Amino acid sequence: MAESVVLDPVDLHILRLLQNDARTTYRDLAAEVGVAPSTCLDRVARLRRCGVILGYQLRVDPAKLGRGLQALLSVQVRPHRRDLIGPFVERVRALPESRSLFHLTGPDDYLVHVTVADTADLQRLVLDEFTSRPEVARVETRLIFQQWECGPLLPPS
Repeated sequence: MAESVVLDPVDLHILRLLQNDARTTYRDLAAEVGVAPSTCLDRVARLRRCGVILGYQLRVDPAKLGRGLQALLSVQVRPHRRDLIGPFVERVRALPESRSLFHLTGPDDYLVHVTVADTADLQRLVLDEFTSRPEVARVETRLIFQQWECGPLLPPS
């Protein structure tokens, strides 16, 4: 398990602001948290070096890209062996429809968040890319009606 990094209130404020808008300038960020811009730059650099800040992401609207339907696929792999799951994971990650992949405990081995054009595209994905694979024993599909962003992620208080 990774070690926690000690963060003070200024670090936490910086993280909260950057998670809400990663494009905030250092000058605006510094003014908001009450430190000099150079201090703010040093703190963000330290948060990157420590591995707290992993990078920045661009979020896109899947519907605007022709992928208006989202679903969660619960996948059971049998037998659940390392020599089978490695290639399975790489194959799922390479699919353009895959958004997130989670390895789970319990009756399902994986949860895959996918975005597709419509129900026919979802059916094609499930049949051609999942259930056709010999290691896939079962796939259960759940449509996503709505999704909300949560956060920001901060350490436990």
